[in-house]
Amino acid sequence: MIRLYQDSDLWDAHRQRKRILLGFYVATALFLAGFIAVFVYYLGLPYNDPNKTWATAAACIIVALYIIFLFPYIGICFKRVHAYYRMLKFISRGLKEYSVAPFDGIEDWTTVDGVDVNVATFRVHNYKRDEDMVRQIYIDGEKDFPPFEEGQSVRMISQGNLLIEYEIIG
Repeated sequence: MIRLYQDSDLWDAHRQRKRILLGFYVATALFLAGFIAVFVYYLGLPYNDPNKTWATAAACIIVALYIIFLFPYIGICFKRVHAYYRMLKFISRGLKEYSVAPFDGIEDWTTVDGVDVNVATFRVHNYKRDEDMVRQIYIDGEKDFPPFEEGQSVRMISQGNLLIEYEIIG
């Protein structure tokens, strides 16, 4: 059986997630230091000082820059890494399903739980209705697509329709 994931993948995703969070904490600390400095400067100014408008504008600019930084950094970067980390954590803890099915084809990319995946389809026989159904198995977009050919039987281990291990049978 060919494993798509190694034990080090979860650790690497965990370290990347921690680095991104560290960047967020550093940016937040810089924001708070700058904002508090401007606020203290503002409070130290006399009653009708013309510099109050500049201090207010500086505080607004600092907040705007922080918000502009925050949306892409947390909304895109951290969200994607966190989703990939969560997927790997579920793989290590979740129930695995073993099956053998003939490969049917490839569908377009999709996003499942925040992770980009390729979609491989397999024909599975439904014994209750006595007909073939199509099962979608998700293959991580970060990994190379397995060399499946149409009609080949594949022995696979999946967790929540995400391919973990596979073996091409004859």
